[in-house]
Amino acid sequence: MSSEALVEGPNGVIAAWETEGQVKFARVDPQSLKLTNPVAAPGAGKGRKHPVLAVNAAGQTLFAWTEGTAWNRGGALAWQVYDANGTQSGEQGRVENGIPAWGLAAAAARPDGGFVLLH
Repeated sequence: MSSEALVEGPNGVIAAWETEGQVKFARVDPQSLKLTNPVAAPGAGKGRKHPVLAVNAAGQTLFAWTEGTAWNRGGALAWQVYDANGTQSGEQGRVENGIPAWGLAAAAARPDGGFVLLH
């Protein structure tokens, strides 16, 4: 079991999802409603689920996900920030055991352009 995320930013709607242990995000084309240029989370995708997104006013995207979570089992929280063009920035991280059993992460953009990631 996994989940998905949708968020609207200055460049349109972005969707995130999990497929075969890897999480991805992509912009939704407003005309065709198709996903354009999917971006996979960096590194080997194994056991990644529950993606979350936040987009700030500058169009930067915080992409976060869980790793190793399962039925009645928590896991790690990982994230990567992307610029408005979808290129990875240097802002990334991982918190081992950051997600408790039955837990999820939540993300929001702050008015100052930063992000908040709750777990």
